[in-house]
Amino acid sequence: MTSPQRRLAYIDWMRGLACVLMFQTHCYDSWLSADARKSAWFAWSQLGGTLPAPLFIFLAGVSVALVTEKLRAKGVQRGLIARQVILRGVQVFGLGLLFRLQEFILGIPLSPWTDLLRVDVLNILGMAMILMGALCFAVGSGTAAALRAKSLLAAVAAAAVVAMATPMLWTTWRPRFLPWAMESYVNGVHVFDKPQVWLFPIFPWAAFAFVGLAVGFWLFTDFAQRRQEWNFILIGVAGVAAFGAALAMDRWGIKWYGVYDYWHTSPNFLLARCGVLLMILSLAYAWCRWGLEQAGFSPLEQLGKTSLLVYWVHIEFVYGRLSILPKGRCAFAAASAGLAAIFLAMLGLSVARTRWKQGAQA
Repeated sequence: MTSPQRRLAYIDWMRGLACVLMFQTHCYDSWLSADARKSAWFAWSQLGGTLPAPLFIFLAGVSVALVTEKLRAKGVQRGLIARQVILRGVQVFGLGLLFRLQEFILGIPLSPWTDLLRVDVLNILGMAMILMGALCFAVGSGTAAALRAKSLLAAVAAAAVVAMATPMLWTTWRPRFLPWAMESYVNGVHVFDKPQVWLFPIFPWAAFAFVGLAVGFWLFTDFAQRRQEWNFILIGVAGVAAFGAALAMDRWGIKWYGVYDYWHTSPNFLLARCGVLLMILSLAYAWCRWGLEQAGFSPLEQLGKTSLLVYWVHIEFVYGRLSILPKGRCAFAAASAGLAAIFLAMLGLSVARTRWKQGAQA
C-alpha cells in the first residue's frame, strides 16, 4: 500500500503541474506582441491555460475529503469538522479579497474600483470550501463506511446540480434582482450586461470542487485502500469514459437547453473536463509511484506545496507594475526566457518557504 506521504505527493505534483501551466499561460498572455499572439503555439499555450483553475478547484475538493476523513477517524464531531472546513474556506475567501485589494492599489490610477469585487480563483476556492463544509455536515452521522458513501453520493449530486443549473443561471434564470457584486458570484456578470467567461462564479466552477470531494472520499473506500494500483487504473478509465461520453453527447446533438454554449456553460463540456482531471490524477499517481518522481527532488511537487504563495507572487511580476518584461511587446524567444526566469524564481521562493517553515517547526 502506498504511504500517506506518497498519496500527498501525487496531489502536490498535480498542484505543481497546475502552477507550471499557469505560469506559461500568464507569461505568454502578458508579454507576447500582437504578431506573436497569432501563432499556433500561442493558441496551444492558451489551451493549456484552461487546466490550472479546474485543477486547483478539483484538488481543493480532494483535500477537503482527506481532512474530513482524517478527523472522522479521530472521532471528531461533524459540527467541529464542518466548522474547521468552513473557517478555512472563509480564510481563503478573505485572502481572495486581500489579493484583489493589493492588485487595485498597485494598479492605481488605472484600476477601476469595481476590480475590488471581481470574482477570481481564490474567491471561488473559498466559497467552494464553505459549501463543501456545509455539505459534509448535512450528510448527518453514521458508521465510517456509511458516512463515506453518503458524502460521496452527496458530492456527486451537488456537482450534477451545479452543472445542470449553470446554463439557466447564465441566461433565462439570471438573478437580475441581485446587486451585480452578488450576482457575479452566481454567473460572473461583474459590471457587464451578461456573464463573463473569464471570471470564476459558483456556477459552474464549484462543480469541480464537488467532483474532487467525491473522488477524495472514494480514495478512502475499502477497494481503493486495498487495491490502490487498480483503483487508479479504474480512475483513469473512468476519466476516458467521461471524456468520450461528453464528446459523444455533443456530437449526437444531445443538448440539454435551448441556449447551448458548449465551451462555457454546457454540462457536456464540464463532464469532458472532469474526465481530463481524472486522467491526470491517474497519470500523476503512476508518475509518483513508478516514474522519475522517485529519483529525488521534484520541482513540480515542490511548487505544489506552496501553490498559493507562488500564485500570489508571480502575478505581479507577470501582469503588474513589476513585470520583468515589457507587456505586449515580446517575441516568443524573449517571452520563453522570461517564463524560465519566473519558473526558477518561483521554485526558489517555494524552496525557501518550505525550509523556513521546517525551521520554524523544529
